[in-house]
Amino acid sequence: MSSSSGVTIAIDAMGGDHGPSVVLPGAAISLERRPGIRFAIFGEEQAVLPVLDGLPKLKAASVFHHCDVSIRMDERPSQALRQGRYRSSMWRAVEAVKTGEAHVAVSAGNTGALMAMAKFCLRTMAKVERPAIAAIWPTLRGESIVLDVGATIGADAQQLVDFSLMGAAMARALFGAEQPTVGLLNVGVEEVKGQEEVREAARFLKETAISGLSYKGFVEGDDLGKGTVDVVVTEGFTGNVALKTAEGTAKQIAGYLRAAMSQTWMARLGYILAKSAFDRLRDKMDPRKVNGGVFLGLNGVVIKSHGGTDAEGLAAAIDLACAMAENGLLGKVEEALRLFHERLTAETVVEVAPETI
Repeated sequence: MSSSSGVTIAIDAMGGDHGPSVVLPGAAISLERRPGIRFAIFGEEQAVLPVLDGLPKLKAASVFHHCDVSIRMDERPSQALRQGRYRSSMWRAVEAVKTGEAHVAVSAGNTGALMAMAKFCLRTMAKVERPAIAAIWPTLRGESIVLDVGATIGADAQQLVDFSLMGAAMARALFGAEQPTVGLLNVGVEEVKGQEEVREAARFLKETAISGLSYKGFVEGDDLGKGTVDVVVTEGFTGNVALKTAEGTAKQIAGYLRAAMSQTWMARLGYILAKSAFDRLRDKMDPRKVNGGVFLGLNGVVIKSHGGTDAEGLAAAIDLACAMAENGLLGKVEEALRLFHERLTAETVVEVAPETI
């Protein structure tokens, strides 16, 4: 059990399909696992306080802030930013990271609105053109990181390189890997395959010795589940499709198993005899265990929880937020980007110097 001493999590209590009725019990579960954490909770008092009053341990570990605006799950990002800036529970949770009241913000709300507010409030790090959303991906080897899974639709070679740096920094923070392996998602492993932006990023990563990561080349879709590399890099459209496909496949397999186990009495008997094995399989395939997308490239850490998750899934997102704060994700990303761009600048100076003599 981790104490998470000194970590404060800002919670958008109104986010998600179920709002405080799921968000706050999820926070309570995480508090049981990490008794040292504290919460800054933002939401509408008439919706939040009745639930919070029923969770006395969580209430004692929290500071509540009333907000008179909530962002709808179907609201356009531009509209949410225009109407919810400064007043909504989502904005106030992100702003708490900017002001230093909290180390990380967690929301299960509208993804587009959350990204728009996070970018506007926290701003992107120097040299980062676009942020990315990184997801934890269960694999045969354990877990990998996949990014981007929805923040940036389309990405040029430089952005893919930046994603590689940020994903590797997250792997060092989450997995403790000194030289995490990185692969670019592509339609084949041959160097001639794929879009030009992907091939250009591959050439750069292959020819440039970058500290803090080990580039392993192209990976294909089936490598995601194998865990071939620690970090898989792609642009947001492809990454989001892959994520939704994996979630749907997990549900499909679970449905097949339930149907197969209930067809005959022999099947039901077999299920009873192998229940422990099926329980382990169900636990491994449970998307709630790896719930939480990390916004990378911003001057602050924001975690996006799946909007339809339950309390256990929300707790997993908060656990991830704690891990990112405890292991210094923000500092690791900043350092990786700084060293990389300082090196690029130095190499550029060396290259142009002879021509200017």
